[in-house]
Amino acid sequence: MKNILFIASESVPFMKTGGLADVVGSLPKLFDKKYFDVRVIMPRYMCMRQEHKDMMEYLTHFYLDFNYQSRYVGVLQCKYQGVQFYFIDNESYFGGGAPYGNIREDIEKFIFFDKAALSALPLIGFKPDIVHCHDWQTGLVPVYLKDTFRAGEFYRDIKSIITIHNLKFQGTWDVKTIQTIAGLPDYYFTPDRLEAYKDANLLKGGIVFADAITTVSDTYAEEIKTGFYGEGLDGLLRARAHDLRGIVNGIDYDEYDPSKDKFLPHKYNARTFRKEKIKNKRALQEEMGLDVDDSKFMIGIVSRLTDQKGFDLIAYIMDELCQEDVQIVVLGTGEERYENMFRHFDWKYNNKVAANIYYSEALSHKIYGACDAFLMPSLFEPCGLSQLMSLRYGTVPIVRETGGLKDTVQPYNEYEGTGTGFSFTNYNAHEMLATIRYAKRIFNERKREWNKIIDRGMAVDFSWKTSAAKYTEMYDWLCP
Repeated sequence: MKNILFIASESVPFMKTGGLADVVGSLPKLFDKKYFDVRVIMPRYMCMRQEHKDMMEYLTHFYLDFNYQSRYVGVLQCKYQGVQFYFIDNESYFGGGAPYGNIREDIEKFIFFDKAALSALPLIGFKPDIVHCHDWQTGLVPVYLKDTFRAGEFYRDIKSIITIHNLKFQGTWDVKTIQTIAGLPDYYFTPDRLEAYKDANLLKGGIVFADAITTVSDTYAEEIKTGFYGEGLDGLLRARAHDLRGIVNGIDYDEYDPSKDKFLPHKYNARTFRKEKIKNKRALQEEMGLDVDDSKFMIGIVSRLTDQKGFDLIAYIMDELCQEDVQIVVLGTGEERYENMFRHFDWKYNNKVAANIYYSEALSHKIYGACDAFLMPSLFEPCGLSQLMSLRYGTVPIVRETGGLKDTVQPYNEYEGTGTGFSFTNYNAHEMLATIRYAKRIFNERKREWNKIIDRGMAVDFSWKTSAAKYTEMYDWLCP
């Protein structure tokens, strides 16, 4: 039996700001309980929903020497979907109306969390074989295991893994501040350890000291070893290439299931989509005030409206695209210029563009269940979940070949009759437009081919089960 501990700053259902929470909340329950005892430890934020706080019960508390003070650490616990969760409680650090805010405060908060989580383990009576850390917020855990905690018999053989969900966020601040807060000797703050470009970098610490490194797709694992995607750490990632692997995220196939999705007016599956999916399209056209017309090529976008997601490309060709026989349904919030851009085109092409500048779980499911195609032209995309959802719902993805998008969407090849979507290579607006036009042509002129693309897309399996099998392999490799 192997004991695995996930240490993370968020997890569904307790706290979610992004894909990290889905990984931490969905993966642990899928490991074979005969061989693995997987548990999760995370902060107890005051801004969690009351119903989730009510699930927790007090386990123990202790005081931690931290940043020249004695700090209270409460430990609460609950079982959720068969997985044991622990929560580190300290109101002064985890008060606030949101899990993240000011980066200087976040750095101190998560260094405290890392130290408190490791210190709590002997008290809760769980000794992990492997501690699986996620993103910069847990970057000091592998460092502490090699330093402060190494002397303790309890911690001696614990191995660590760090998973990079998005390399852009690294947790950097000046060396003096981080060294004081972390209580680590000078020895750690050199260019081959935590120091990077004259600052201290928590994610770098995790990458240097972890026994293994993963990221959330094979292609992203290759890309981050290059200058363009490496965010200043490409040299280090090349040096640790032997210990770095990509494992694609999954989605919850129970939650995202068009045959029983409570948000869809008309349910369908891989056999019935030809007759039923079109009814969702008509319903959404009506709800959005667009022309109700089966022949219109309906493109969905559900996203944060930011540069990373390729919205500068969309802005560049939006007028041209709207001359075509298309409808575009957008859902999301983000940078003001992109919010206003979509509002403008909604006003200018009222019967073609529906801009929904907010977030709604219900509307996101309706877009996946109604549109013909789903557009995702990201500049970079560590994994991406929207394309997995669109494949599951028989909505054909149109993506740029980067990161997880390249790994999960097989481009259509009309000569071989293969592929689950459409893709383009260069970060170029007109290359994207040409790909959208090509997809639209297949949709209009070769309906049987289009339906076969949907068939293949709905048949691929990107459930968490597949990811769990690969993580199992890695745990066995690390702790034979």
